[in-house]
Amino acid sequence: MKTGRLVCGVDEAGRGPLAGPVFAAAVILGPGAAIKGLADSKQLTPRKREALAQEIRQRAVMWAVASASVEEIDSLNILRASLLAMRRAVEALDLTDAPEVLVDGLHCPQLRWPTRAIVKGDATVAEISAASILAKVTRDAAMLELHRQFPQYSFDLHKGYPTAVHLAALREHGVSVVHRRSFAPVRALLCSG
Repeated sequence: MKTGRLVCGVDEAGRGPLAGPVFAAAVILGPGAAIKGLADSKQLTPRKREALAQEIRQRAVMWAVASASVEEIDSLNILRASLLAMRRAVEALDLTDAPEVLVDGLHCPQLRWPTRAIVKGDATVAEISAASILAKVTRDAAMLELHRQFPQYSFDLHKGYPTAVHLAALREHGVSVVHRRSFAPVRALLCSG
């Protein structure tokens, strides 16, 4: 990290599931906020993610989490909705200095700050790893809340991903208001019903 230059890491969680919003987080750690154990959120246990998320929230210079709804995913497509969630997360930060925004993956949201995509950035850039963890923890919590509302789909087990359990529940109970109608397995059920 360049001295005096803020680095804002951005990542999303929830592009692949058949249900629920997509979430994104933006994190600025700043000098002296090194957090041990940061990694791609998918490589961490739920318990480790929760512990790290708590530390990130306490020690980061700034952080924000935002989402794009199921309706936005279906109307825009999942990539554009993910970029929208990322933009919302960055714009939610109280930025007075212009940061360099580093985004995990191949695509960047449109922002007024210098922005760069880094493939596998969630494994190599601390700020992106931190954003990955916050986005994943927040999305998982949202899916647990959806499980309480729609227990028949077992969102607590698969978080909306297209597992055999989820697909069987979709066939048995039909499509709920929190399912992404633009995703092929959901669309196929709607067309067949």
